[in-house]
Amino acid sequence: MSDHLRPVTFTRSGALAGAWDAMPMALSSVAFGLVFGVAARQAGLTLAEATVMSTLVFGGSAQFVAVGIWGSPVPIFAVIVATLIVNARYLLMGASLRPWYSRMRRRQAYGSLFFLTDTNWPLQLQAFQRGEREGAVLMGSGIFMLSTWVASTAIGHAAGAAIGDPRTWGLDFTIVAFFAAVLVKLWHGRGDAMPWTVAAATAILVHALVPGFWHVIAGALAGSIAGAIRDGR
Repeated sequence: MSDHLRPVTFTRSGALAGAWDAMPMALSSVAFGLVFGVAARQAGLTLAEATVMSTLVFGGSAQFVAVGIWGSPVPIFAVIVATLIVNARYLLMGASLRPWYSRMRRRQAYGSLFFLTDTNWPLQLQAFQRGEREGAVLMGSGIFMLSTWVASTAIGHAAGAAIGDPRTWGLDFTIVAFFAAVLVKLWHGRGDAMPWTVAAATAILVHALVPGFWHVIAGALAGSIAGAIRDGR
């Protein structure tokens, strides 16, 4: 049978194998979840709000952006737009799985894609590229990672009560430090300088001219457009 016609299975054993393969990554993300829990408390979210956000959004970088622009009243539109921009990469990651997921039941495919992350997506894609036809790897690994993420968020939020004023410990710098680390990891050479500079300059300009947190969205959009132009060239 031609490879593109072979069926894709979705079994419990495949899900368990995915959870096992994701264990090192899930455990390494516990510290990240703890920091987010503290940051969420610092931003004014209750324990229930923080854990619900981690359950429904399940995206570390997007959640840090959200708590970074959190306020009273909550800028709902800004939070939604910023989250969509940060998570836009998942559209491409999901599309890369379509050749295989299109051969699964819709509830299995779409249910699995809810658990798509930067760390378990390669597990599923590489399994398919090796010729395996087990489609439950993404869901199994994702459920395990979601469980540790939500639990560590709750623990971090609770620990924030004992910490007191986060500025005493420098935790008000958590979000800045996190994204600085992300930038270092994502730097691929001089070609990245142009979109990054455009994003930074736009954010600084909008912050000086427009009240609120619109500089986050403006900088993200400007940097994305600049990056698209660079890639097009």
